[in-house]
Amino acid sequence: QVQLVESGGGLVQAGGSLRISCATSGRTFSSYHMAWFRQAPGKEREFVARITKGGARTDYADSVKGRFTISRDYAKNTMYLQMNSLKPEDTAVYYCAASDAYGTNADYWGQGTQVTVSS
Repeated sequence: QVQLVESGGGLVQAGGSLRISCATSGRTFSSYHMAWFRQAPGKEREFVARITKGGARTDYADSVKGRFTISRDYAKNTMYLQMNSLKPEDTAVYYCAASDAYGTNADYWGQGTQVTVSS
């Protein structure tokens, strides 16, 4: 089992930056891949970024490429999403996810953290 708890969401102006975190517990942190998804009001949940269990590979949605950076800290068992040059369309609930297979649906989900970008 893997437990995921997101934090760090909030309200930020367009063009600003925010870093959200996902604290993990349960299984060994390096034993699973991780990802961020988001869901805006009235829309389906969408993929944002993912990172392999060892951190060597990352992938991003086209909409956030060059603005967002996913990372993981093995000493703190925590994953991060650094979000720069934020746009109002980035407003969503951001979910942390963990999976045994890279690039597939998540096996574990966090409860989400709200990110709101004002224009």
